[in-house]
Amino acid sequence: MVERVGRAREPGRARWRGGGTGRHGPPGKVRGAVALALMAGGLTACGGGGGTPKLTWYINPDSGGQAAIAKSCTQAAGGKYRIETSLLPSDATAQREQLIRRLAAKDSGLDLMSLDPVFVAEAANAGFLRPFAKGEAAPLTEGVFDTAVQSSMWEGKLYAAPFWANTQLLWYRKSVAKKAGIDPAAPGFTWDKLLDAANRTNTTIGVQGNRYEGYMVWINALIASAGGRIISDAEKGDEASIDIDSPAAEQAASIISRLARSSAASPTLSTDIEEQSRATINGPRGGFLLNWGYVWRAEKGDAEAGAIDKSIIGDLGWARYPRVNPQQESKPPFGGIEIGIGAYGKHRDDLAVEAVRCITSAANMKRYMLDEGNVAARPAIFDDPDILKEFPMAPLMRDSIATAGPRPATPYYADVSGAIQNRWHPPASVNPNTTPRKSAEFIREVLQGKALL
Repeated sequence: MVERVGRAREPGRARWRGGGTGRHGPPGKVRGAVALALMAGGLTACGGGGGTPKLTWYINPDSGGQAAIAKSCTQAAGGKYRIETSLLPSDATAQREQLIRRLAAKDSGLDLMSLDPVFVAEAANAGFLRPFAKGEAAPLTEGVFDTAVQSSMWEGKLYAAPFWANTQLLWYRKSVAKKAGIDPAAPGFTWDKLLDAANRTNTTIGVQGNRYEGYMVWINALIASAGGRIISDAEKGDEASIDIDSPAAEQAASIISRLARSSAASPTLSTDIEEQSRATINGPRGGFLLNWGYVWRAEKGDAEAGAIDKSIIGDLGWARYPRVNPQQESKPPFGGIEIGIGAYGKHRDDLAVEAVRCITSAANMKRYMLDEGNVAARPAIFDDPDILKEFPMAPLMRDSIATAGPRPATPYYADVSGAIQNRWHPPASVNPNTTPRKSAEFIREVLQGKALL
C-alpha cells in the first residue's frame, strides 16, 4: 500500500494518513512528512539566485507536447517567468507517490504539476494544492467540460485546472463487425452483443486487465453504466458509504467474468495494459478494443512506420462505449490531466496562476491535441476544422466525455482503488455472486486500518 500522509482530520474532513485508523490527531500537522522527505533524499528545492523567476512543471510523459507548451508560455511571458519541465514516471501510481513525497517535504520547487483527476481530492484535502480563488477559477472553467471541472474540485473549491480530458471508445475492425452481422454504433449496443459477436467470429476484445489503475477504470465504467457507484458521501472520508455491493456491480462482475472465461479474451488479459490491449486489434484474431482516444493517432503512426498493415486504418471503426443494459446509456470512462499549483511554491500566488492560464488556454489545448492526440478539455475545440480533419471521431469523443462516469472523488482514492483491484483480480477469478460483497468488506477494512493492501 502506498502510504497516505496529510493534515489531521478536522470535523467532516478525511485526511491522508500513515497507518492506523487515523480518525483523530493533532490539527494542522502532516504526519509522516519528515520520513517521506528523508526517503525522497532531501527534496526541498534550494532558493536563491537572480534573473527571471523559474517555475518547475512536473509533467507526465508524452512525446514533447508539454515541453513545447512550456516553451511557448515562457516566450509569451516576455521575461516575467520561465517554465521548465521535470518528468514524472510513466505509471500513474508512481507519479502520485513522487508528488506526495515532494509535497509532504514542502518542496518549494514544485510549482506546477500534471495530475490525474483521481488524485486531486487527495492532494487538496491534505493541503498540498493551492486553491484558485473564484475570480481566478472563472477563466479556467468557462467553456470546459463539466465532468472535467467537477473532477478538479474539492469541497466546493477549484484545486486544479482542466488541461486535457479523455474517454474510451469501442474501436473495432469493420470487416469483423460485418462478418458478425452487428453495428457497434447502433443505439442499444451492449456488452452482451459485443461478447456474442466476438465469440461468433473467434476474435478478441482488447481490454485493460492488469492489476493497475486501468483495470479500475474498466470496473468503474461498468458499474456506472449499470446505474451504480462504488462509494458515496466521500466527504466523510473513512466513514464514506461503500456502495459496490450492489446489483450494478454484480452485472459488471458478470461481464468481466464472461469475457475472461471466453475465447474473446486476450491470452494475456490479466497483465494487459493499454498498449498490450491495443496490439490485440492488429493481430490475426483482432476484432474489438476498449481504449482511450490516443488509439487513432497511435494506429496511424504504426501504419506509417510499417509496424502494422496500412489496410488496418481503413478497416478501423469506432463507437460509443457499450451499454450494460439496452435501455440505459453507458457511462464511458473519464480521464485526462489537470494542472495543479503546489502549496509551497514561491510564486504560487502570482506567476504560477498566470502560467496555468497560459498552459490551459484553448489555443494550447488544441495544440496539445494535435501534437499528442490527447483530447482537449473544452468541447468547442472539437468543432475546429483542424481537429475534425485529424480526428474524424471528435464529435463522438466530445459526447462521450460530456456523459462520462468519473471514478470516485475521495481523499482515500488510492486505497479504494487498490482494494478493488485486489479483490477483482485476476479477471478470471471474478464471481458475480461474491466479488462485489468481498470487495465492499475489504474496502471498509482498509479504510479503517484493519487490513493492508
